[in-house]
Amino acid sequence: MYRLELQGVGKRYGRLHVFRDLVAEVEIGQVLVVAGRNGSGKSTLLRIIAGLARPTWGQVLFYRDGRLLSPEERRRQIGLVAVDVSLYGELTGWENLAFFARLHGRPLTPKEGEGLLKEVGLAGRGDDLVQNYSSGMCQRLKYACALLHRPALLLLDEPGANLDEAGRAIVEEVIARQRRHGLVVLATNDVREVAYGDVVLRLGGGG
Repeated sequence: MYRLELQGVGKRYGRLHVFRDLVAEVEIGQVLVVAGRNGSGKSTLLRIIAGLARPTWGQVLFYRDGRLLSPEERRRQIGLVAVDVSLYGELTGWENLAFFARLHGRPLTPKEGEGLLKEVGLAGRGDDLVQNYSSGMCQRLKYACALLHRPALLLLDEPGANLDEAGRAIVEEVIARQRRHGLVVLATNDVREVAYGDVVLRLGGGG
């Protein structure tokens, strides 16, 4: 049983308040949507939840079976798909997967790799260099890398970026599967993606 809580979370850069006093709670099977226009702080909030940035105020709490996980334990439970997640163009899709698997301290069998590539619509493309992938294919590979360790908490920043309708259908399937064993936090300004949310947190600031 997993539960994520945002307790009075705020972020300030100098005199600029990006957001403040954010409160939300979601548990296993649910999707938290962070909605707002560009510059409202959506990506910043996802980075705070991921432990990649510190809030100026408040705290992010993640529980498993009622036990509060440490920030390091929480990071091990996270899968992240975001624009600033880098892939290695000089490596193949399969080699990128194997690299990220090693970062998680686990081996990746060919069967697992092929299964992940098929899951995101890249079946048969694992031996191609990523530098020859389209932007949509790169986005799909980011999903495969994020799902390697079957994270309890899946963070998606603009999940439909660079994806066609077939790619968006895959995102819907990923979210549906994630609900069965974990939870999702999704940042978007796309009304279609806002509809995924069980809880919607709207950010109104700019900058």
